[in-house]
Amino acid sequence: MATPTLLTPATAAAIEDLELAARLVVEGARSGAHRSPFHGFTAEFSQHRPYRPGDDLKHLDWKVLGRTDRLYTRQFSETTNLSVMLVLDASASMAFPDETNDVISKFRYAAIMTAALAYLIIDHGDAAGLMTMSAGRFVYLPAKGGRQHLRALLAMLARLEPGGGWELDRALTRAAELLKRRGALLAISDFYDATGVTARDLRRIARRGHDVALLQVLSSQELSFPYSSDLEFEDLETGDRRYLAARDAAAVYRNNLTAFVSDFRRAAHRDGHDYSLMPTDVPPARALRSYLLRRAATASATVQRAGPR
Repeated sequence: MATPTLLTPATAAAIEDLELAARLVVEGARSGAHRSPFHGFTAEFSQHRPYRPGDDLKHLDWKVLGRTDRLYTRQFSETTNLSVMLVLDASASMAFPDETNDVISKFRYAAIMTAALAYLIIDHGDAAGLMTMSAGRFVYLPAKGGRQHLRALLAMLARLEPGGGWELDRALTRAAELLKRRGALLAISDFYDATGVTARDLRRIARRGHDVALLQVLSSQELSFPYSSDLEFEDLETGDRRYLAARDAAAVYRNNLTAFVSDFRRAAHRDGHDYSLMPTDVPPARALRSYLLRRAATASATVQRAGPR
């Protein structure tokens, strides 16, 4: 039987078996033999060798130069078992919008994307872990491989319900600490809680050698603000309510939201992090396919710039 090329959000949300949903999204995203989105981005130090003219200067070991007054190049071997920590925002703001047959919440969309990425990573022989919050406390699984671990990760995802606040900075820092060696940290959130401290912590995580990727999940309602009448809006995390003439506020809201997304994207790129906007009206398979193709293109460009070793 042919594998469907797309899986709509409503169909994915209706599937009770999260493992099946993850597999369908991954298979729908594949075009040929896709590699893991992180495979090849992290490399482990292998050995030194004397510098030869033409070697990339970024691989010179300046500490060895300072000690010996000789030029040595660091050589790296590709990591065959990469560890990836998936950080999922399960705060109350992710429960928007209310789900219907045609609408999927940010949290459900993010959970399906997290499941699909875990499936893809483990299917390629790498290790995936999960960090999130439940009932006001952090819960996590360390990064491991294998089908049994994948089922445990998916079971944890299936039990999650969005609610409460979200200590984004602590979650990112703790997730990075759980990576015992150089790996990848992928955060999936609306990032409404991101601050200058968040940017600082992400830079620190990257300096430790981890690949940082940020998937910003926003609903089509948040992006377009399709309201025109007088409405009462409620903050899902604080419960604060405010009456608003939506038609009068629409232009200001859209400008502020566009600036927020642009500033967050710009800061991520400035600091060398991978960034993708994931609107919930884009089917998960299509979104994942675009993400894989872009990551593959970035990896290819990186290899070409580095040149032969």
